[in-house]
Order: sequence, then C-alpha cells, then structure tokens
Amino acid sequence: MNNIGIDFFPLSKLKELSGNRRLVREKVLQVLIANEISETSLDILFAHVFYRDFTFDIDTPAEGVLLRPDEIVELESDIPIKWKEDEIEFARSLINNCIELKQFAADSISKNVENWEIDRLAMVDKTLILIAITEFIKFPLIPEKVTINEVLDIAKKYSTPKSHIFINGILDSFRTKFKEQGLIAKTGKGLIDK
Repeated sequence: MNNIGIDFFPLSKLKELSGNRRLVREKVLQVLIANEISETSLDILFAHVFYRDFTFDIDTPAEGVLLRPDEIVELESDIPIKWKEDEIEFARSLINNCIELKQFAADSISKNVENWEIDRLAMVDKTLILIAITEFIKFPLIPEKVTINEVLDIAKKYSTPKSHIFINGILDSFRTKFKEQGLIAKTGKGLIDK
C-alpha cells in the first residue's frame, strides 16, 4: 500500500487544549495500559497519546450541508494538546517510575487485598493504583490526599461505577502501611506530618 502523505490521525487546526496535571495522569494511564496490552514502546505511545485528545464523539454537522474536504478533516481531527515543559517532565518521570514500581505495586496489591486475585482486578484500576503508589513513594512534593483525589476522579471517568470506592479503600490502607514502613516521605511546606 502506498499511504505516503495521508494523515490517518489529523490534528485540529482550529482548536487546542492546554495541559494540566489531571490530564497528565489521564494520559499516563492511557500510555501504561496501551503498553501493557500492545507492548508498543513507551516512546512511541508517549508521542502518539500525549499530543492529542482523541475525538471519538464526532460533532454532527448541520443536516443537508455539504462540507468541503478540509471541513471534513477538521471535524474528524483530534484536538492538539499544548503542554508546559514541567508537565511533560512530570509525565515522563511518572511513567518511568511506574515502570520501576510495577512489580512492587502488584506485590502490594496481592498481599493486601483479601479474597481477591490481582488478575481479577480491572486493568484501569490496577494501573490507577500503580500511579498512586508511585506518587506516594517517588514524588515527595505531591500530598497523598491530592494523589488520592486525582486518582479517584480519573477512576470515576474511566472505570466502573464503584471502582473509585474500592480504589479509595486500597489507597487509604497503603498510605498508612507505607508511612509505617518509611516509604512515604513528603517534604515541603504543609506536607510534613507533625
């Protein structure tokens, strides 16, 4: 096939989004799950996932209106995301640290979730727990409550209706255990427990 010059995943020329930490976490979730499923390199996934907001619910144009080819492309285009450099650094660091702590997180879940096999957990839930554990341990400037709230909000968006309740219970338990084990050491104003 000769598909040179065809943009299979066009980006909008009229719209763009600004990045933020919540969106970073959502994109990290997508990259980690795509990597788990496809074993595609993290660099390729990062480039593909991080710079676009995928358009799955295409706006329906007015009925009876003929669209020009460029209008059709724009209608079907993904929205580009404009990131700040610190957001990209956070994303790369979060992904790399999640990969580093993946086995630790799996072992923690297996040891601490009674009557439940890790293979039965939804991949989204496992990955969100991994992201939270990683932020607990590797990101001393992010308060645990911020991490938990962010992960729970993302779970409400991407997982089952009751997943956020399950994840909240696990993360509360892990937060206590990891602090007792000295694995969580937060620094900075307002982050140090007295």
